[in-house]
Amino acid sequence: MIGRLNHVAIAVPDLTAAADQYRTALGATVGEPQDEPDHGVTVIFIELPNTKIELLYPLGEGSPIQGFLDKNPAGGIHHVCYEVDDIIAARDHLKSTGARVLGDGEPKIGAHGKPVLFLHPKDFNGCLVELEQV
Repeated sequence: MIGRLNHVAIAVPDLTAAADQYRTALGATVGEPQDEPDHGVTVIFIELPNTKIELLYPLGEGSPIQGFLDKNPAGGIHHVCYEVDDIIAARDHLKSTGARVLGDGEPKIGAHGKPVLFLHPKDFNGCLVELEQV
């Protein structure tokens, strides 16, 4: 069911500084900021040869990323995203094993324009997991 690693998401307190660090210090290809109001974030994707890094910054009131940064002021890894072929089949299978799907359990459209779901970190060894249909 689980496919390749799509990205690792890192919450950052300063989006511009983080993007500049990846661009300048690491020589990475850094995308443009992209607002995702349905998810309460602004994202920048960093393209790597084998996957992506997603920089996350709070957008709007009640952003879940602001809560994360309040607890982790320097930022940190927020979640990992795995690809799945059929997000509904993956959701149903995971729920049958006792895994909790966050929100209302229905996929939302993510930053790549594809359906995504998030799984409760307590069900995955303390790691917030995003699934993205490819």
